[in-house]
Amino acid sequence: MTPQIDSTGRLRHLLTLEGMPRATLVQLLDRAGQIRDAAVGRVGKRTVLAGSAVCTLFFEPSTRTRSSFQLAAQRLGADVLNFDASTSSTRKGETARDTLKNIEAMGVRGFIVRHPDDGAVQRLADVAGEGTALVNAGDGRSAHPTQGLLDMLTLRQACGGDFSKLKVLIVGDVKHSRVARSDLHALRTLGAGEVRVCGPASLLPDAGTTAGCVVGTDLDAMLDGVDAVMMLRLQRERMEEGLVPSLEDYHVRYGLTVERLKRAAPGAAVLHPGPINRGVEITDEVADGPQSWVLRQVANGVAVRMAVLEHLLG
Repeated sequence: MTPQIDSTGRLRHLLTLEGMPRATLVQLLDRAGQIRDAAVGRVGKRTVLAGSAVCTLFFEPSTRTRSSFQLAAQRLGADVLNFDASTSSTRKGETARDTLKNIEAMGVRGFIVRHPDDGAVQRLADVAGEGTALVNAGDGRSAHPTQGLLDMLTLRQACGGDFSKLKVLIVGDVKHSRVARSDLHALRTLGAGEVRVCGPASLLPDAGTTAGCVVGTDLDAMLDGVDAVMMLRLQRERMEEGLVPSLEDYHVRYGLTVERLKRAAPGAAVLHPGPINRGVEITDEVADGPQSWVLRQVANGVAVRMAVLEHLLG
């Protein structure tokens, strides 16, 4: 068994959406939908995790993910310890493993971990004690499972629950995106009708990552008739690495504008994991327009993370 699943088949950690049973994935989405009002503060605080402690163990910067996990834990009644690597003993040479074990010794049961290295969260899960649960909040290029879940919840709300009828397009730096990988894993598990992947050839991943997808470099052609467009952030270091000529050139070829969006199906949903580079991968008119589901994604993030913490620690 992988460290993610215990001997009874129950989810012990959330490390990746790859290989997750469809029933478990749907269960998490269903629960997130049920508690969405609690997630956005429209009903009273719940006490499922009262007396429990959760630590946000972040070795990389984060705004949305960290804040929403903190809110999720608090709205379940947990105590939250925020760990910042920049002001911690990691600067003195302490390993991530020792950091985890020391905080675990203080009685913390749940860890939300973000790390720059591929596979780092699974390595920590391997040494976690009995009864401790880890959630991968993004590791290297590998996975960002709660982002994948909140994107699927948003697609449900925007397009309905029958994924077999959906045509979904993912645009941008797929090669380096842990968000894209988790979205692709979830879309396959949920049986999406057609998944398209588009970006510059230099930013497209290997064939294994895009197995079963329609892959292309012409955004105008790939937009034709899709029900949802999932834009990815272009990290500016890709220009410094020579993978794109310039931000201006990228926007001309891959920026989502109002005119381009007309090629998609009427009312097609626009998603973006943030932070948005306005005027690069998406224009203000689209990001703030009637087809944008970006802020709904942010709100759904709290609900999904509540559902995950409740499932693992409740």
